[in-house]
Parts: sequence; C-alpha cells; structure tokens
Amino acid sequence: MLFRTHIAIAIFLILLFLSKIEHKITFVLVLFVAAIIPDIDTRFSKVGKRKIFRLLQFFVKHRGLFHSFIFLVFITFILVLFIPIISLPFFLGYSSHIMLDSFTIEGIYPFYPFKKRIFGSIKTGGKNEIILLIIITLISVAMIITKVFGMYS
Repeated sequence: MLFRTHIAIAIFLILLFLSKIEHKITFVLVLFVAAIIPDIDTRFSKVGKRKIFRLLQFFVKHRGLFHSFIFLVFITFILVLFIPIISLPFFLGYSSHIMLDSFTIEGIYPFYPFKKRIFGSIKTGGKNEIILLIIITLISVAMIITKVFGMYS
C-alpha cells in the first residue's frame, strides 16, 4: 500500500481510539510514526528514501523482518516493559501497516524468517487501493462530522 493509505488508516484509528486515550498527543504521534516505519526497509518509500536507512536496507529484505508479526510482537513487548505509554499506539499503527500490506499482491511474510507468504489481490497504487482510500477517508470525515455536531446538540 502507498504512504497515503497507511496515513488514512492511521487517522481512522486515531479517531476511533482518541476519546479513550489519556495522553492524546503522544498517542497520535506514535501511531503515525508506527504506521509508516515498517517501510524503512525499502529506498522507494517516503520514509525509507532517507540516506540514514541505506545501511539497514542493505541487510534486510523489503517486506521481510519489518513486515512480520513476530517482529511486531517482540517490539511491542519491549515497549510494554519499558515505555508502556507508547505500546498501544505503536501496536495499532504498526499492525495496521502490516495488515494492509498483507492484502496486496506482493504480500508479506507474517512469521519471517519462515517462508510462508500471505497475500491478497490489491495492486499497490491500483484502483482497489484508491477505492479503499476513498472509503476510509469518507468514514473518517463522517466520524469527525458526527463528533463536531454531537458536541453542539
């Protein structure tokens, strides 16, 4: 999936959870970062094109380790132990990225380094991804309108 689709899903998740969150700014920032960080493993992504990640990209394969649920659970566990305030938004953002990419033709290796790949039929940047992006955006706008007008009734 493209950067914009990951961001749209992140916004949807923020709208879904924010009213129940105590540290709202931290929640929003961490969720946004976590939603895009799995793509540091490719120089073709908005975040991965930064030269600081080139060495890392030499050692890891795109949609390998950083797109695995094993890695997600491991990092989330470390965060729960040491920085619990960011563990939920990290988990939500990162897992949303992995889930979205699992629906693409390229797919992911959910239990990397094991070779079992899961994939869907959505072409990255294709018509179905654009439809998904529009639907999620419309739902998010509806949620915002509902909250705004709900405040004044």
